[in-house]
Amino acid sequence: MKKLLLQLDSDKHPSVFDTITAYDAGADHVLALGNVAVEDVRDLVYGAMFTRGGKDLKNSAVFIGGSDVPTGEAMLKAATDAFFGPVRVSVMADPNGSNTTAAAAVRKITSVVDVKGKKAVVFAGTGPVGLRACAFLAKEGADVYLTSRSMERAKSACELVKSRFNLEVTPHQVADDEAVKGVLEGAHILMTAGAAGVMLVEEDTWKANPTIEVMADVNAVPPTGIEGIKPHWDGKEKERKVVFGALGVGGLKMKVHRACVARLFEGNELVLDAEEIFAIAKEIGR
Repeated sequence: MKKLLLQLDSDKHPSVFDTITAYDAGADHVLALGNVAVEDVRDLVYGAMFTRGGKDLKNSAVFIGGSDVPTGEAMLKAATDAFFGPVRVSVMADPNGSNTTAAAAVRKITSVVDVKGKKAVVFAGTGPVGLRACAFLAKEGADVYLTSRSMERAKSACELVKSRFNLEVTPHQVADDEAVKGVLEGAHILMTAGAAGVMLVEEDTWKANPTIEVMADVNAVPPTGIEGIKPHWDGKEKERKVVFGALGVGGLKMKVHRACVARLFEGNELVLDAEEIFAIAKEIGR
């Protein structure tokens, strides 16, 4: 029986990236739909649920993507709300690649340092990748500082981490270079999760910091989020710090993404959201 993946995307065009990755992960056919609204999800998922029964249900699965993360989260809830009893299919949510990217970045970090009890600073932590990275680091026992240029936004993001993951992280405003240096005092882990082409930490700042052990950036578009590093660095030692650039993180992100999609077809009961995707990333290693 063919392995069919129903790809639901809130954008006008479904992500070509997600479709190709699904095929590489072992899906025999991908039904990729764009312009999907939250209210459309239930009936579309019903189509996957009611066409195959019993042990054959594992051969149908749902992937929720799209660039709008809050909409993707609402779509996941709509999908799981459609299930009843054993009549269900496995589903994965990775809107805007936020879950797999954050999971890969944090897994890279934890592969070289035990983060428990250590200070971790995530710059641009209010975005979907940064917020999830903060949660994953906190879950591993780090003392996490979530930064933003706006204290209000930083506090709001920390409240989201608390309500969504039941974890505590500390908000911190970084309105200028001095604030960046200040929050990095005593830090062991530095991660940047900003927008493409936005530099967040100057080279002189991190080079002069004596406590930073590992750094990770998820921005591959010049200038990088951490000035002076290269996107392809994958565990390169620089100034006594282990550095992961965006492409270094991206290689593991792709492994995690493919592994998660493949896992969907092992049974019909899986729901792969942020926590579950991070658990799979930890299984894979770096």
